[in-house]
Amino acid sequence: MCASCHQVGPAARAGFGPQLNGIVGRPAGSTADYHYSAAMQNAGFVWTEEKLRAFVKDPDAVVPGNKMRFFGIRSERELNDLLAYLRSIS
Repeated sequence: MCASCHQVGPAARAGFGPQLNGIVGRPAGSTADYHYSAAMQNAGFVWTEEKLRAFVKDPDAVVPGNKMRFFGIRSERELNDLLAYLRSIS
């Protein structure tokens, strides 16, 4: 589901969404090769696991006005698996 918009790995680049390499610990809206919404550019936080968990559950609740069109993941198991994967590519 994420791969339709986001890339990871050595050759990752922005596409429909920003690349996700090193997202844990990265300031929101900060990759140079993606045009973020004003809401994400001005979010004013660093992506922690807790912030990512909340965002993936409900993107509009965490950053109102963001461009990500995603209805969220509600399954705790899927969220845990996703965060473990994101940690592994950081």
